[in-house]
Amino acid sequence: MVSELIDKYIWLVQTFIDAGPGGLSLQEIADRWTARYGVADYPRRSFNNHREAVAEVFGIDIACNRSTNRYYIDAGESAVDKRQSVDWLVNTFTVNNLLSLGKERLSGRVSVEDIPSGQKHLVTVMQAMLDNACMELRYRKYLRDDEEVRHIRPYAVKEFEKRWYIVAYSEEAGALRVYAMDRILLLKPTGEHFKMPKRFQVDEVFEASYGIYLPEGEPPVLVKIRTTRREAAYLRDLPLHPSQVFLGEEEDGRCLFALRVIPNPNFVMELCRHGNRLEVLEPKALREQVVEELRNALKIYE
Repeated sequence: MVSELIDKYIWLVQTFIDAGPGGLSLQEIADRWTARYGVADYPRRSFNNHREAVAEVFGIDIACNRSTNRYYIDAGESAVDKRQSVDWLVNTFTVNNLLSLGKERLSGRVSVEDIPSGQKHLVTVMQAMLDNACMELRYRKYLRDDEEVRHIRPYAVKEFEKRWYIVAYSEEAGALRVYAMDRILLLKPTGEHFKMPKRFQVDEVFEASYGIYLPEGEPPVLVKIRTTRREAAYLRDLPLHPSQVFLGEEEDGRCLFALRVIPNPNFVMELCRHGNRLEVLEPKALREQVVEELRNALKIYE
């Protein structure tokens, strides 16, 4: 039921994005509803309920021009423009819906990577976030056989490297924690509710970090790297971190970048992933970490 509602919210947002600034009349919306869901009627009350839900879930307001009685999303004010995470989420759900609808007609012509953890718990967690509902989870960490029971306040969800994570306040820890959805054995509401902290922004929580490691008070450091010209082209399109800046090109064609980030295991492994196409110049401690990881990897093959 929840997944069906989210599907309708996504459809409504995408319909107005496609319509552009001119918007749609209530009759035009109803016609599109009939074409999409095969239902002859789309009552104004249902439409208004969906509008309110879209505003709550995605922070996107569907406004009405009273002089023309046409509904629209203002691109200048819309959260679609201001919050890339919402834009990505809308597009992701839309693509998934299109793939489902066209599965037979497009069979063998579309290939996507699967994110198993997102399918089982994502909608449940999003509904709990919408309701500010406390949850109990049974959790098993990697490399451990025993289970943990945690009581959490789900503040946000975060995707990283094909895995979905819950960013939550843990009652037991008395602090924020991150839980991988594919390690959750059971997730259920407790019947209690929490008050969301004011001005909480998940992107700000991880602003100086990399991946899913929560900052623990350590300051970010200035990291300088040198890359091949080819690798630089990829890094311009997909920066290692939002703070990344291009410093220039050397005489031999290699390129210099700088970023300010808190080094953590996720970041070290990302640097190693680029192999001989990327060199860490500073800080020295991070350079030595990368060298050690690469040497340990080489030992396996010697």
